Amino acid sequence: MKLPISQLSKFIRQSNKKAFLSIRCLSTQEATERRHHLFTLEKKRQLELVGRIEKIEVKYKGVPQECTLVMNKDISTPYDCAKHLGEWHMESSALALLDSSVHWDMHRQLSESCTLEFQTFNIAEPQQVNKAFWRTCSLVLGACASVAFKDNVTVKLHSFPGPDIRSGSFIYDVDLPTLPDWQPTQQELHTLSAEYIKLTRRNDLIERLEVGEALALEMFVENEHKTKQIPDIAKANGKVTLYRVGNHVDISKGPLISSTGQIGKVTVSSVHKLLGSSESEVKQLYRFQGVALPTGAILNHFAFSILTDRAKKLNSARSPIDPFGEGRELTPQSMKAQA
Repeated sequence: MKLPISQLSKFIRQSNKKAFLSIRCLSTQEATERRHHLFTLEKKRQLELVGRIEKIEVKYKGVPQECTLVMNKDISTPYDCAKHLGEWHMESSALALLDSSVHWDMHRQLSESCTLEFQTFNIAEPQQVNKAFWRTCSLVLGACASVAFKDNVTVKLHSFPGPDIRSGSFIYDVDLPTLPDWQPTQQELHTLSAEYIKLTRRNDLIERLEVGEALALEMFVENEHKTKQIPDIAKANGKVTLYRVGNHVDISKGPLISSTGQIGKVTVSSVHKLLGSSESEVKQLYRFQGVALPTGAILNHFAFSILTDRAKKLNSARSPIDPFGEGRELTPQSMKAQA
């Protein structure tokens, strides 16, 4: 018998204590697959709630010519609109712009009639596209860290800050409780970069889904960092925004770019250890850092090596385990491998 997703949390909590504890002890791979499954069920449930299909008018503005598309309310996405216009729009569009003011994920359902523009990495004012790109690179870096280690290494993703392109690197702060003194070699950084490239070459569409707080807590039940963050995230409207890349599900306010195939040349440049004080609940994290270019961006090897060298330096974004808050200078032990 299939259990409605709304009752899943209740069902698990009504199970015996041993079964609940077993969920908390899932391996990284098992937890990833569990979240992926719950994401699929919830996405299906939300689509089934749409009921009678209503039509909306989407007025496209752009090349080759303006037109009006009749789409399905709460089902069709900007990407579906791009399918009507041609392969170039599908592959090159990173974000959608609704009514000339709202940046929108390419795979997020449209809920009302609107004007639609597609934004590529080559537009005149690319600030929001670049931020979405950097934000996506961080989320994919978390996916990379989750799959790069052997099964006996526990990987608990903590968080990544808002995109700051001027910092020179995108980052993800990760808890590796079974590796307290890891010092990555240059070969290990190459391996991380290779795993990242594998993810980009799969060209996975980046799916967005809003879920309730209870389901979000259930999806991340084995990760104490995420379960502590979720209530604050859901405080505004009771919702948590999730994104799925392949079978990897994570939290981000978005928007993100359309697919991992839009991430071109990339390298995982360094890993730094962040140390908390004696008052911190989390005593240490590892800050994974990388740098990337959008697909199609041309930069010679020497110029990219300059970007890579800069990305090796500790990103000064505030540490999530810094008990003194904003403005305190980071003083972690650098774990950067030397070339």
